[in-house]
Amino acid sequence: MGEPGREEYKIQSFDAETQQLLKTALKDPGAVDLDKVANVIVDHSLQDRVFSKEAGRMCYAIIQAESKQAGLSVFRRGLLNRLQQEYQAREQLRARSPQGWVCYVTFICNIFDYLRVNNMPMMALVNPVYDCLFRLAQPDSLSKEEEVDCLVLQLHRVGEQLEKMNRQRMDELFVLIRDGFLLLTGLSSLAQLLLLEIIEFRAAGWKTTPAAHKYYYSEVSD
Repeated sequence: MGEPGREEYKIQSFDAETQQLLKTALKDPGAVDLDKVANVIVDHSLQDRVFSKEAGRMCYAIIQAESKQAGLSVFRRGLLNRLQQEYQAREQLRARSPQGWVCYVTFICNIFDYLRVNNMPMMALVNPVYDCLFRLAQPDSLSKEEEVDCLVLQLHRVGEQLEKMNRQRMDELFVLIRDGFLLLTGLSSLAQLLLLEIIEFRAAGWKTTPAAHKYYYSEVSD
């Protein structure tokens, strides 16, 4: 019985009218404008990092409901179109709103994590997700703790899946990360710790060893 409550929690930050729109989309998607629903979810994800971490579950639920009800994919198409628009304007978004940029990367990785076609991640999202992570691994991003934190969190979440889809790009990404860790001056101690942790996490087969967990997480809590 916990799942409906979890869905309810995710939309409490919306106004009453939008909450009703989303509730209807989850239960009776044919009764609402699903392009509007997609835009509402993306807009809110770009402003609310907590929601951007959880929006994939809601999007997945709406896609499943629409497919069962009518065999259609209007919502998924609207969602992917909007993601593409924001992706094409990602440098402008980063310049205008660093927080919005971090929220966008969190959101697109969340969507990549949840959306499946024949039980496989969506190929159409692989390169855009990689491009966002590559941007986070550039020197000017590594100098900002919020972007380093985002990079490491997303690699924890989807790194293993991404590597299965394109190992060469993951190798190239980790060259950037290692170079940043070893060569960049002025990295904060937290950024250095996070980068070293994700390097070791991947080297251990996308797992945290007990010794690494004790070391890194005691350091972070200190």
